[in-house]
Amino acid sequence: MKRIVVFLLALAMLTGCSASPGKFLPYEPSQPALAPLPVASKRPPPPASQPQPDPRQEAIDTLLRSMTVEEKVGQLFFARCPLEDGASLAREYHLGGYLLFGRDFKNKTREQVKETIASYQDAASIPLLIGVDEEGGTVARVSANPNFRAERFSSPQQLYAQGGLEAIVADTVEKDALLQGLGINVNFAPVADLSTNPEDFIYPRTLGRDAWETADYIFRVVSQMEADGMGSVLKHFPGYGPNVDTHTGSALDERPLEQFWAEDFLPFQAGIQAAQGGSTAVLVSHNIMAAVDETLPASLSPAVHQLLREELGFQGVILTDDLAMEATAQYGASGAVLAVLAGNDMLVTTDFTTQIPQVLAAVEEGMLSMEQIDQAAARVLGWKYDLGLLS
Repeated sequence: MKRIVVFLLALAMLTGCSASPGKFLPYEPSQPALAPLPVASKRPPPPASQPQPDPRQEAIDTLLRSMTVEEKVGQLFFARCPLEDGASLAREYHLGGYLLFGRDFKNKTREQVKETIASYQDAASIPLLIGVDEEGGTVARVSANPNFRAERFSSPQQLYAQGGLEAIVADTVEKDALLQGLGINVNFAPVADLSTNPEDFIYPRTLGRDAWETADYIFRVVSQMEADGMGSVLKHFPGYGPNVDTHTGSALDERPLEQFWAEDFLPFQAGIQAAQGGSTAVLVSHNIMAAVDETLPASLSPAVHQLLREELGFQGVILTDDLAMEATAQYGASGAVLAVLAGNDMLVTTDFTTQIPQVLAAVEEGMLSMEQIDQAAARVLGWKYDLGLLS
């Protein structure tokens, strides 16, 4: 364990510096957003002379004070749903959420999925975030099953070619209704990455257009998802670009920081701007962003998270990409500790039964402070509040 401690501290020191931004072109939507879902965080501030209690903050603080360390740490895990004992494991590890994959829908009916998800929620002391990757096109976990939809949802590129942004917004409404009808409250979409090269790994999942058109797309989709009460996830920060698939290995992105500011960050800024009601999170990729941190994947880099927080001003939940991917496999269970240390609020992972004890041990040994755990858990609870999961 001493070697792990030294390793983590050394990495933290190496990655503690923030990068200076290049020339940043602020995003301005080309069309007004749809009316957002009214949530607590959207109400106007009370007069300064008569301060009023904030029910959202009160709910978070009250719940946080009642929670054990084990419950707080468990909330930081957006776990891949296990094949068996999902309800009992959600209760035992106090999980923040379950991410469902194609296997959780294969050969099942709507009623079966609804009952299974309800059993998870019944077992959890704090309502779970139930997520899925339903992007459309090549990534469609739910609609790939004809029991849920006659045809899988189309990709953003297909929809845009058929009817522009209006077709995409209509598709979003239908998608949100289907997922919510099953008990799913977070869609790990939209893909905010830029790519106009069909040879890029990420290209089929993107809009396939330039930065400004993609930013408009993200703004409209996130606005609609918030109006529908559906949680969204902007991915994969800082922007996948032309990099290789991190499911199968490491990806070193050597593009200059100025390019990210001028292009890749724009869709993320648009999504953050659209979700003023707190409905969106940002997922960080495992690409190594050499312009900011040459050592660690972005998902494990304090410097990249500092960039997202301080330069882009994002105050919501930051998630890792799946820690089971090959790009982070070398870190093993200690990767979860690195992820929290870097500034992630939630960890997308399969191996939560091993990683949660690792994080708890790091807290006990002082490697992770309770202040950091409380801050991350509070953000998770805030996301749940804004999605209507907490009273």
